[in-house]
Amino acid sequence: MTEAQDIRTVEAAIRARGVEWEIDPTLDRIAGLVDLLGQPQAAFPVIHIAGTNGKSTTARMVEALLRERNLRVGRYTSPEFASMRDRICVDGAPLSEERFVELFQELQPYFEIVDQKYGRLSFFEVLTAMAFAAFAEAPVDIAVVETGMGGRWDATNVADGTVAVITPISLDHTEYLGPDVATIAGEKAGIIKPGSTAVLAQQVLPAAEVLLRRTAEVGALVAREGLEFGVLRRELAMGGQVLDLRGLKGVYEEVFLPLYGAHQAGNAATALAAVEALTAGEDPLSDELVRQAFAQVTSPGRLEVVRRGPTVIVDASHNPGGMEATIDAVTESFGFTRLIAVVAVMADKDVDAILELLEPIVTEIVVTRNSSPRAMDPDELAQRAVGVFGQERVQVCLRLDDAIDIAVGLADEGDEFGSGVLITGSVVTAGDARILLRAS
Repeated sequence: MTEAQDIRTVEAAIRARGVEWEIDPTLDRIAGLVDLLGQPQAAFPVIHIAGTNGKSTTARMVEALLRERNLRVGRYTSPEFASMRDRICVDGAPLSEERFVELFQELQPYFEIVDQKYGRLSFFEVLTAMAFAAFAEAPVDIAVVETGMGGRWDATNVADGTVAVITPISLDHTEYLGPDVATIAGEKAGIIKPGSTAVLAQQVLPAAEVLLRRTAEVGALVAREGLEFGVLRRELAMGGQVLDLRGLKGVYEEVFLPLYGAHQAGNAATALAAVEALTAGEDPLSDELVRQAFAQVTSPGRLEVVRRGPTVIVDASHNPGGMEATIDAVTESFGFTRLIAVVAVMADKDVDAILELLEPIVTEIVVTRNSSPRAMDPDELAQRAVGVFGQERVQVCLRLDDAIDIAVGLADEGDEFGSGVLITGSVVTAGDARILLRAS
């Protein structure tokens, strides 16, 4: 069997364990597994990240700052855009195909023991254990770990984060996490552990109240965006923005961030505070270290420009909170006079709210589907879109590649420099588009 066949077989075996978006409120299986593995998640400090929007980008920013300090960093994020291996990174790179296969084979006997003793391990539990084992073996100096969904019952929560980061919380996955922001915040607050430092991004009041109550209950230190840290100034710049950031230990000026939008500036401030919270002593980080780290940050599929003439942007926004931030950033940073949207969404999302947010800035919309079995049928999505945009502004296409071609053609009908295409609606949509457009 070839290596390529091996990796496909392993990925198929992991996916056969179910879907990652379902929450089973128990940590018994993953706790039993890491016990068998010798508690690999305790072999390194952890910066643990939960929230509704901005988790993966914040994780990448934290990683960039830590690596600039010459630390060896493990990063675990989800979901992936192209390969399952993208979730588990050491030294900024995904595990090789060979190592991913070896790791699965090494752990498979333990998976089978837990399957028999506690019940079948889930897709996400297997990957989480593989990440912790890979990081312990490397070994890494620190791990940056993103929750899959929620926090309290998330498989990653067998790790006790030295720093717990909560990015902005809004409504998403309500069927699993709860019907309102306060309930969702309660689930995500579960990663805040006794004696840790909680770094809280800007939150709506109901979420903030729940998070602060949790920090008081467990005796955690707290740092809040807008109070203990934050963005002092930001200006648009070619390819991104320039920031002055107030951290927990100092002020860092003229920091170039090659990402768009006020939300990314907030993510940068949050990441900076998380790294400062982990750093011993009261001295600030080096200004040059901070500048160099942020200048190298990438965030695939988050307002990512993948083509010019016309400009094509791929964005993974999939809930109203994320889409609102995307729209603000597109309006501020690009100033399109004609914008064509390509939209494919999951059927369980707040589709109407997403469409209503897009309508004021979009000239025409092409609705389609992505590669997920959870994707909304294009005809149903078209009906929803017609109700918001009107019949004359909506086109429907069964394939994403054809939808992109149509959108680029529509954009070409306008001014080349004032026209753009926004491909959005789902992480899967963004990942599929990146593959089709061969984004690096």
